[in-house]
Amino acid sequence: MRWYTAAPAGALVAGAATLGYAGLYERTRWTLRRFDVPVLAPGSAPLRLLHVSDVHMTAGQRSKQEWLAGLAGLRPHLVIDTGDNLAGSDAVPPTLRALDGLLDVPGAFVTSSNDYYAPKPKNPLKYFKKKHKRVHGDPLPWREMRDAFTGRGWLDLTNARGEITVDGRRIVLAGVDDPHLKRDRYDAVAGPADPTADLRIGLVHAPEPRVLERFAADGYDLLLSGHTHGGQLRVPGYGALVTNCGLDRERVRWVSRWAEPSPERPHGTWLHVSAGLGTSPYAPVRFACPPEATLLTLTARPA
Repeated sequence: MRWYTAAPAGALVAGAATLGYAGLYERTRWTLRRFDVPVLAPGSAPLRLLHVSDVHMTAGQRSKQEWLAGLAGLRPHLVIDTGDNLAGSDAVPPTLRALDGLLDVPGAFVTSSNDYYAPKPKNPLKYFKKKHKRVHGDPLPWREMRDAFTGRGWLDLTNARGEITVDGRRIVLAGVDDPHLKRDRYDAVAGPADPTADLRIGLVHAPEPRVLERFAADGYDLLLSGHTHGGQLRVPGYGALVTNCGLDRERVRWVSRWAEPSPERPHGTWLHVSAGLGTSPYAPVRFACPPEATLLTLTARPA
């Protein structure tokens, strides 16, 4: 009798089909997400904020470069980049070409681990451990990218504060370096966000709760992060298997409330975690979590 071979054979076929879909199709199914977030003063006109994260660019990723370049057609009022733009030493020129139209828009960014270091092959099972050894590749030319961004007017908010006026409205921002590398220095930006500004935004690549809570306590209306890839591999009906940080699985992508309104935080704080546009070249798969950028329409709070 050979009945016992059917189940393993079926599982192998299903596994191969899933891997093929995840690696050959969904990994390049570029997606634009849209959300409304009520963070502006009552009666305010909307603002369009484009959030880009985790591009993980390599020189040969032409379809990603073309899709990213097309985002300039959305005509956002503000662009925020939360890091991990590079995945190779030759990636800076194609990344800058892809972002060229967006660099004409007011913007801000923070740098992070895969801006500083190239990826290396890793055992994917290590992500199921809360504490695992970091493995870094060769240094990347992140300063070249940073200088190009700032040369076009974007603010470098890596452990820094800044201010942008958009459509006549004053936006104050603060950001920290990558908590995943323990390079965040919140004390450098600590203190109440200006209550007279029209909007207060905090940036951090890895959405570690200890950092998000400090931003919220200082009165920031909107926090923007990436890093998680939305889980990258998601199980329908269950969600992300891992978050690769201290964030809970339910918040691993998209918009959620981080802090409800209270006497100390009269407007509360919203969080948007981008599922990102890329993957490591050594783990080029996505499942139930396509690569994406997000257009956030910032709207008025209820009166």
